[in-house]
Amino acid sequence: MVRDLHDGAQQRLVHTVITLKLAGQALKEGDDVALRLAEALDQAERATEELRELSHGVLPAILARGGLLAGVEALASRTPVPVDIRVSTGRLPATIEATGYFVVAEALTNVAKHSRASRAEVTAGVDNRTLRVRVSDDGVGGARPEGSGLVGLADRLAALDGRLWVESPEWGGTLIAADIPLPE
Repeated sequence: MVRDLHDGAQQRLVHTVITLKLAGQALKEGDDVALRLAEALDQAERATEELRELSHGVLPAILARGGLLAGVEALASRTPVPVDIRVSTGRLPATIEATGYFVVAEALTNVAKHSRASRAEVTAGVDNRTLRVRVSDDGVGGARPEGSGLVGLADRLAALDGRLWVESPEWGGTLIAADIPLPE
């Protein structure tokens, strides 16, 4: 993995930084900046895709060590909106914890980027052999379930016979909910 990161994404990011520096220099000299910026954007997009592919199977250390509650607390600490947390699960199978974690990560990212919320809430618990994860906010609503992040979550959940739904009326806040069946 180290070699893949070094030879792939890291090199693209180094190239992106150099290209952005050249764009800054071109701006000062009155040269064509658009070409340099387009090249930097292309490299950054490729690096992002490579990092996504590499990290697909890698779990954050906090999740592996401390479980879903620790993972959610770490995500909430990096969210600029206050997050109330109510996670009442013990340790679960790694795939279930990871899926719950990624649901919360995507939802809190959307809260930070789009919702204009003043508050968010994460709840998770096991009921009837199903992990139920809910992330809600008091923001402007209007979340699009067909967005790439939510579509990716729906696919991840479907692989575990889980379900994702989104309730997000215009100007009414957003609820991202997932049900993930526990293995027998």
